[in-house]
Amino acid sequence: MLHFPRWKTLSIIATLLVSLILIVPNFLSKEQQDVLKGYGLRPVTLGLDLQGGSNVLLEVDQKDLRDKLSQQLVGDIRSTLREAKIGYSGISRNDNGVSVRITKPEDLERARTQLATLQQPLETGMLGSGVQANLLDLAQNDQQFSLTFSQAGIDAKIASAISQSLKIIESRVNALGTAEPTIQQQGKDRIVVQLPGVQNPQQVKSVIGRTAKLTFQLVCESQPTAPGQNPPAECDSLTVKETPDQKMWVQTSTRATVDGADLVDARPAFDQQNQPVVSFRFNTRGAERFAKLTTENVGRPFAIILDSEVVSAPNINEPIIGGAGQISGNFTTQEASDLAIVLRSGALPAKLTIVEERTVGPSLGSDSIRAGLIASLIGLLGVLVFMIVAYGLFGVFANLALIANLVMLMGLMSFFGFTLTLPGIAGIVLTMGMAVDSNVLIFERIREEWRNGRSVLSSLETGFKAALGTIVDSNVTTLIAAAVLFGVGSGPVRGFAVTLSIGIITTMFTAFTLTQLIVAVWYSTRRPKEVPL
Repeated sequence: MLHFPRWKTLSIIATLLVSLILIVPNFLSKEQQDVLKGYGLRPVTLGLDLQGGSNVLLEVDQKDLRDKLSQQLVGDIRSTLREAKIGYSGISRNDNGVSVRITKPEDLERARTQLATLQQPLETGMLGSGVQANLLDLAQNDQQFSLTFSQAGIDAKIASAISQSLKIIESRVNALGTAEPTIQQQGKDRIVVQLPGVQNPQQVKSVIGRTAKLTFQLVCESQPTAPGQNPPAECDSLTVKETPDQKMWVQTSTRATVDGADLVDARPAFDQQNQPVVSFRFNTRGAERFAKLTTENVGRPFAIILDSEVVSAPNINEPIIGGAGQISGNFTTQEASDLAIVLRSGALPAKLTIVEERTVGPSLGSDSIRAGLIASLIGLLGVLVFMIVAYGLFGVFANLALIANLVMLMGLMSFFGFTLTLPGIAGIVLTMGMAVDSNVLIFERIREEWRNGRSVLSSLETGFKAALGTIVDSNVTTLIAAAVLFGVGSGPVRGFAVTLSIGIITTMFTAFTLTQLIVAVWYSTRRPKEVPL
């Protein structure tokens, strides 16, 4: 057990040297750190609670999602029944679906067949298991048909919306230039966004939470003449940005609408009057649709609509066939820049509401770092003193292994870019106790074997060998607990679990390689006659 081949000794030394190199960026200036990043070396990423920043918790607005789905469903029902030449009346929406009445009894069977095509089978299984459920359930009561949303279908829509929203929000946050953001799902319908160092939560909220659904729709020929009027069929009533009390009726037919899904670029710019605008450009498909819309409706006004609000409604003076244009609306420079960001990244598939927001100031973060360092130093000093008092020379060996353990822990966290949080510091303090705990088990077993009359060499070898099973069992059970914490926890809990897990791995390495190597070198050079325990 105490014989170390040369390759094994060199491997342990190399591991320690690499760990020392990995922690170097943590002690350098920002400029020096930026240089070393090109070589794959970077400092430990500090969490929101240590360096300050903004934390926003977003939730899918299920009511808004159902409203959008039911609005789309109304149009689909109308188109489907018209194409099949089936008479209908009384289409009505409610909180959970759409109902329609078929005029002629002889059309009921055909209507049921046509409406069944709108049920939309969706993938609901995890990891592509192929489990499907319909978004809509079809029911019939005499001549009345009802298409209602199933819970499994809504859950599948929410899961899809969360998946798409994660990518879109990441794109928007990256465009803001925020360093080391954390964007992850929480629960089945929430997204947590942590932006370390960001002290302007209002801009963050306006960029990441904005749906940014852009459409270009023809204005209806008739317009409201008094407040509260209902729009005619195939028209929708929307608020005007400049005059929120004013309503405008716009056409909802797909033949009169081009949406922003085909945008390939959007940039802030200035018009001829030097006013901030957003210039945009369509892809080939979008350019063709936009050209067709403007060519067939020269002389008519069309509305530029962003998130169900009319931004502007210019007249179509001539066909726009280049696939490019501008959006104006008395924007400020910052508003134009933010709008360009959200349009470039695409519209969110569902409205996200902010259910929690908090901002941690940099001074509070620095106080947390100071408190964490003081706690860590006190804990480390206490452990070092105790080990020397309790085990003498072997306590010094354990302390050397403990310091190496901390170096390896911080080196791994720096290399893999793990985030260090205040609970993570607590995990490091706990790791220090666990690290020497392994050595305590080894030393106590060595002491026991020596007192039972074994030789020095036999006591040392038996102590390391016999304690191996106990140490592995205790650390593996703790590792399982840390894995569970990481899996079900979020934010600070995950930070604690990460540092604890890495600490367990480095502890097992130092206990059975480094401590053993130090003891082996001591024995081979000193040839002691008794164990100093």
